[in-house]
Amino acid sequence: MEQRTRVGNRLLAALPTADLDLLVRHFRMVSLERDTVLVRSGDPIDRLYFPLTGLIAFVMDMPNGQTVATTVVGNEGAVGVLTALGPTRSPMTAVVRVAGTALQISPTQFQAALGRSSALRGAVQTHTRALMAQFQHVAACNALHSVTARLANWLLQVHDRAGGDTLPLTQDTLAELLGVRRPTVTHIVGKLRDAGGIRSNRRGVIEIDRPRLEMATCECYQLMRRRIDRIVQTEEAQPPPSGADVAAILANADEVPRQAQPRKASGQRPRHH
Repeated sequence: MEQRTRVGNRLLAALPTADLDLLVRHFRMVSLERDTVLVRSGDPIDRLYFPLTGLIAFVMDMPNGQTVATTVVGNEGAVGVLTALGPTRSPMTAVVRVAGTALQISPTQFQAALGRSSALRGAVQTHTRALMAQFQHVAACNALHSVTARLANWLLQVHDRAGGDTLPLTQDTLAELLGVRRPTVTHIVGKLRDAGGIRSNRRGVIEIDRPRLEMATCECYQLMRRRIDRIVQTEEAQPPPSGADVAAILANADEVPRQAQPRKASGQRPRHH
């Protein structure tokens, strides 16, 4: 279990050694800088990312310039796995919201490994189903639950992936996650602070009290978390992939982390409540 954890990405950690080796030789370690756009809606998917640390938001770009997050991904998943269906364009924008690192691979190299590994195909299918379930939960939660509960939900999801009780989140990012304007974010953050779920909020940083934050959220958080955990349920049944830690991966990949190539961000924020 310790070696599997050291892989850094839980989706990759669930693969048997031989299947993981099909990818390892093609991986490149890259830095994920905050606010970097990894792929924009409508653009061809030309890179896949398996996050080791950090947080990436999937964002819908509306015709009027508004943006709203539909789900987030950390080291439990990947960005760009739709290329498993063949060359395709991204249905949404993927933006780094918490800086970190990732293993990057080209669609051609990934598809070649996919054709040789049933375990990798199964992992991609499970991950895709989990993402679809999250999209559905977010839609239902937005329709049925209060903005306060939804913010608590998002903060817990970020905490699960970012680690530590201090979350590097700007007001604009919170507005994007909630699909509201910044004044509404300020009001809701104040309510959660009064309830003790947020200890403090400074410019670009929010310190949380997780137990109290869990009391403020709705049932959607636990439902979505169980969905995510199902991605790695097969990990328990697999033998440890010897040598599959990050050090071994970097021995076959570029040793110097590179920054993910930035794409122009829209800079637009949601305007509705």
